[in-house]
Amino acid sequence: MTAAPNTIRYFALIPASGVGARMEAGSPKQYLTIAGKPMLRHALDAFLASPLIAHTYVVVSADDGVIDTVVPAQGVTVLRCGGATRMESILNGLHAMHGSIAAHDQVLVHDAARPGLTPALIEKLITEVGGHPAGGLLALPVVDTVKRAGQGSLSAQTVPRDGLWLAQTPQMFSYALLHKALSEAPDPQAITDDASAVEALGLAPRLVEGHPRNLKVTLPRDIHTAELYLAHP
Repeated sequence: MTAAPNTIRYFALIPASGVGARMEAGSPKQYLTIAGKPMLRHALDAFLASPLIAHTYVVVSADDGVIDTVVPAQGVTVLRCGGATRMESILNGLHAMHGSIAAHDQVLVHDAARPGLTPALIEKLITEVGGHPAGGLLALPVVDTVKRAGQGSLSAQTVPRDGLWLAQTPQMFSYALLHKALSEAPDPQAITDDASAVEALGLAPRLVEGHPRNLKVTLPRDIHTAELYLAHP
């Protein structure tokens, strides 16, 4: 995976060491079958189908006994260094990738539970973020009216939706920036996604409009919605 010094390469990194407690399933949700194959495999296949991605890494726990039956024979490296949190898993993965990736190469971090990713969305993210120094992410503008419940009650208060977006993944940053942002995060509990860690450095990642098919499967009811999208690529 060597490249010319000034050539920017794009690598996928998928943290997949979570247990998926909210899915009420007997196994980690990334291994649940959706549209005929494990959810994680859908995400892996999207990156493998993109000619822009140099290589894909997936981070799992050290005792994961399923991953070898899910990953393809080529194109994916399994890193058995998953941590207690998503952020820790990503940081451990970045450490493991050191030596195989340059500081200016771009890392696309993607949720294992987003099976609706497509090569077209990957290309759109890479193209529209371009050389933006703060990186960028797929996201959807909020179109519904937003309500906030009052403290200690269910009384509604309308929140202006202008400028509000729902973050998706992949989220793309240079290796050096992502490593710095996660390593220096002042409050790991406040880091809800990789972009928020970059924002904590005073930077503003670029928003690139994604697609509803790239939803995150979190609750059992999300499986049906994901299958509807996957049935119509």
